[in-house]
Amino acid sequence: MTDMSYYEVLEVSRDCSGAELKKSYRKLAMKYHPDRNPGDHEAEEQFKIVNEAYQVLSDEEKRALYDRYGKEGLQGQGMGGGFGGGGMDDFMDIFNSMFGGAGGSGGFGRARRDPSQKYALDFEIELPLAFHEAVFGCEKSIDIRYKTPCGDCQGTGAKDAKMETCEYCGGQGQVLMRQGPMQFAQTCPKCHGEGQKIAEKCSTCHGKGYHEEEDTVTIKIPAGVDSGNRLRVQGHGNESKHGERGDLYLTFYVEEDENFIRNGNDIYIEVPVFFTQAILGETISIPALDGELELELKQSTKDKEQFVFEGEGVADVHSGRKGRLVAQVQMILPKKINDEQKELLEKLQESYGVESRPHKSTFDSAFDRVKNWFK
Repeated sequence: MTDMSYYEVLEVSRDCSGAELKKSYRKLAMKYHPDRNPGDHEAEEQFKIVNEAYQVLSDEEKRALYDRYGKEGLQGQGMGGGFGGGGMDDFMDIFNSMFGGAGGSGGFGRARRDPSQKYALDFEIELPLAFHEAVFGCEKSIDIRYKTPCGDCQGTGAKDAKMETCEYCGGQGQVLMRQGPMQFAQTCPKCHGEGQKIAEKCSTCHGKGYHEEEDTVTIKIPAGVDSGNRLRVQGHGNESKHGERGDLYLTFYVEEDENFIRNGNDIYIEVPVFFTQAILGETISIPALDGELELELKQSTKDKEQFVFEGEGVADVHSGRKGRLVAQVQMILPKKINDEQKELLEKLQESYGVESRPHKSTFDSAFDRVKNWFK
């Protein structure tokens, strides 16, 4: 199972302000509201997802938990649809883990159940995608390396799994620090909160507590993903001492295309047009994502002029609705001309009379003013 982050759902950055969050939410809620999309089950489902995301990110406490622990951190927060029914006990597990207690499930975005766990269960990799793979979606086989606990030391990193009590904290995993009149607990810097230390390193894993295994994972990439988008693949992270697997996070990097430039769900393409085509007007064929389109150049088309084709862009990764294709004219002038061409162009220029020399009428008054400056 894969899903997009709540920030992706609401189309905001992770450091967005409350005002930016609310603005984006209102826009998307109106876009997918069932009253505006009668009978559209996709819009109804997206409306629910948008509301679920806003319910979390608009609440400072829930947002902090989500940022640190992912969706698993919201168990017991009254969330439905895909979160699982953790209840208050699960929430207290996470709370205790945050402040040095025993609880939580281990990982990249989650608290650790076992303080002796040597590594995070979740991990992230960057996945490069060709331009067309991101636009149309694809299936990718990815070679990964994940951590699995050493069997000889039971994941402790210690020979025969024998650990000694940390002398610095007395096995508490925390030490009390005083700053002026204030006293507060801090994770023990010697045992890193474990309360124990290795007596002798395991010779099999050299004290690391884990080995690395190779695996190949087949992932279905949805159409419309872009650079920076993040996808979670459940159950393909590192393995804990208790046999559970964390999650694999994929961050996409989309390679550039030779002709198409992407901006969100819109596609831009530069169309080279010879100056005579622009002057006379002509219908030409241009490439599009799904084949080709007919571009009708009107007479006297200007350089940098844009022609917009609605619905010919990239499908939105959430709604499936397509953006625009914008064709921008790039005027091409001849690099050199022969005598015959020069003669023809001179005749053409003369046929336009005063119109062919617009600089004269524009600068006549300027010339007079400049002359008066030196009288």
